[in-house]
Amino acid sequence: MTQFGIDVTTDDILDTLSFFDSWEDRYKYIIDLGKELPPLDPAYRTDDNLVRGCQSQVWLVANETGGQLHFDADSDAFIVKGLLAVVLAAYNGKSPQKVLDFDIEGYFDNLNLLNHLSATRGNGLRAMVKRIQDTAAAKVA
Repeated sequence: MTQFGIDVTTDDILDTLSFFDSWEDRYKYIIDLGKELPPLDPAYRTDDNLVRGCQSQVWLVANETGGQLHFDADSDAFIVKGLLAVVLAAYNGKSPQKVLDFDIEGYFDNLNLLNHLSATRGNGLRAMVKRIQDTAAAKVA
């Protein structure tokens, strides 16, 4: 099973996306990444785990083991699952401080992602990131 942030890193995603000339091919790759996310246990599909601000339903569960954060996530939309995979590659398996220190805006700029998402998808992506960063901040405080 693929672990985003461990088996698939931000550099892997950036390198692979650079091979594609069209955004249609890039979207297909992002959707394929989402298909590699392990399914979320239905017990975690609760209102408490729902990410507010997303157009689609997105569930995010955080666990800390050995000082590292691990996130499980799922969505009812294929492209959103792919976006979750892109975000998890940045944050999974990192300490709370490294989560907070990671330049997510620089990562998104390198992907040129936000320019190719609808405003509502972009807002949803930022809501996912905020939820992860808030989780990390609570562990650091």
